Amino acid sequence: MSPSPQTYPTQAVILAGGQGSRLRPYTDDKPKPMVEIPGTGTPIIGHQLSWLAREGVTDVVISCGHLASVLETWLDAAELPLRTRTVVEEEPLGRGGGLRFAAAALPRPDEDWYATNGDVWTRFALREMADFHVERDATATIALARPRLPWGAVRTDGFGHVVDFIESPPVEYEVNAGVYVFSPSFTELLPERGDHERSTFPRLARERRLAGFPLPQGAYWRAIDTAKDLTEAARELAAEAAEARDTTGAADMAG
Repeated sequence: MSPSPQTYPTQAVILAGGQGSRLRPYTDDKPKPMVEIPGTGTPIIGHQLSWLAREGVTDVVISCGHLASVLETWLDAAELPLRTRTVVEEEPLGRGGGLRFAAAALPRPDEDWYATNGDVWTRFALREMADFHVERDATATIALARPRLPWGAVRTDGFGHVVDFIESPPVEYEVNAGVYVFSPSFTELLPERGDHERSTFPRLARERRLAGFPLPQGAYWRAIDTAKDLTEAARELAAEAAEARDTTGAADMAG
């Protein structure tokens, strides 16, 4: 008897309740995921929803808190490629509590689900991450990024002579990229209130039930924490669009 084909998650949670204090004044009148990437006319959460839809997600539960009505108004008016539902925290529950609260509203609680922080803008193949999760029989899988330092680095020799300058090198360690795959059993392990990264994740790590999926080389990832991140994201998007135009133009000339 041949094995059953792999099925992939079709539901996700977005944590969108943060206040985004480091993004002020952009977040004075809107929640952090509603801040627009300059030049796109689309808020961060709009990019996230489009990406999730392209990856096969049909249903998203959005956990809201700070200025939730602004986000809900935008969702009601937007033409979205998937179904969304919002749940509003009456008081802050922490990231772990927020995940548990939102997961209770997932339409298929007995199936795997994705989750992402509301301030992450990324593009990579989620199905590859889901395969990685299943292959390792994990309860939870974390996407791992290796961001670049915002400063130039200096390399010296053993005598203290400067031998090289490196512009924005990648950091030595991988970091939690804020994108996850969870098995159905994960929900009950989350705290009612508090941070799962200080409780649930360490427990799963001790039990070897937590996996780390390195983002593929070249995959785009950026956490939008400051005004500088917005500027950098806009610059990277413009460069990407220009490269795509150049590639298309070269192909047309060759044809």
